[in-house]
Amino acid sequence: MKFIGFILSRLGHGLLILLGVLVAVFFLFNVLPGDPVALLAGQRSDLSTREAITKELGLDKPLPTQLLFYMNDVSPLSVHEDTEENQQKYEYNKLANIGEDAIVWKTPYLRRSFQTNKSVTDILLDHFTGTLWLALAAMLIATVFGILFGVLASLRPHSTLDHTLVTSSVLGISVPSFVAAILIAITFGFYWSNWTGLSLTGQLYEIDPFEGQHLMLRNLLLPAIALGIRPLAVIVQLTRSSMLDVMSQDYIRTARAKGLDRYHVIVGHALKNALNPVVTAASGWMASLMAGAFFIEYIFNWKGLGAVTIQAVQNLDFPLVMGATLFVAFLFVLINIFVDLLYAVLDPRVKLD
Repeated sequence: MKFIGFILSRLGHGLLILLGVLVAVFFLFNVLPGDPVALLAGQRSDLSTREAITKELGLDKPLPTQLLFYMNDVSPLSVHEDTEENQQKYEYNKLANIGEDAIVWKTPYLRRSFQTNKSVTDILLDHFTGTLWLALAAMLIATVFGILFGVLASLRPHSTLDHTLVTSSVLGISVPSFVAAILIAITFGFYWSNWTGLSLTGQLYEIDPFEGQHLMLRNLLLPAIALGIRPLAVIVQLTRSSMLDVMSQDYIRTARAKGLDRYHVIVGHALKNALNPVVTAASGWMASLMAGAFFIEYIFNWKGLGAVTIQAVQNLDFPLVMGATLFVAFLFVLINIFVDLLYAVLDPRVKLD
């Protein structure tokens, strides 16, 4: 029961966060200059066409009313006029009738892109896998090398190696990801491309007109490194600090006194207990990487949520920007709930209540 109560409580907090994000972005985007009707109708359309589109989108109503309509669209449990047109539009399951309206259950409807008239949900799902693979690759690089460098630094504290790794990690935390991405792209994807075999841009899958689709993991390397620098630097310092603390414990001295070799003492005893804060920190970084990938994708021309969202902002494509923002916020909520549960699993001192 405690587990179910904890999940429901965290989901309730998450819904409040999503509501806050929705309201903030909605009003922020509506104060920006631009004419979404012109994007759909074209600059040379007649007045009647523009009025029809304005009425269809609800742009002729006050902002608070537009917000309520949008919230009704994105809510899984909502109220709509029970018509065949709405059934095709929302694809809902009717729960109860209220006069001419109906209480329905549906997949959140994020509307259609002003620029392409495609479903926002379809656009986000098409680009989500690119961002997901990029974030996973960055987290893998950060975790593996972060733990390795942190352990090496802790084994020789205050040595030249230790000072070098700690200084490099501080530099990695200090440099913004988009600055690191530009430097990495120019250096390894342009000036040294003949030696590295890497390019400035590319996708995870490339299509050859004669041989079909190919998996190109090398195109993932540079953006993943650029995105993973900051979590790598944090994990280095966390691992080093945690290992130094564990290595000073009594049970480590006891293991050494029993005659265990250094490898088993470090890997079998010290590292196992030192990884608790590292694992939880790594899982918490995953949500940040999903959002932080936006500018990395733009720099490397990577097909993901970041590139399509930045383009939507430039084109004032309101539904796509709102949909991408809510989607990323939803991922933050889910991952944070998972991290809270992970804390309770890894550390018996943490209780769900």
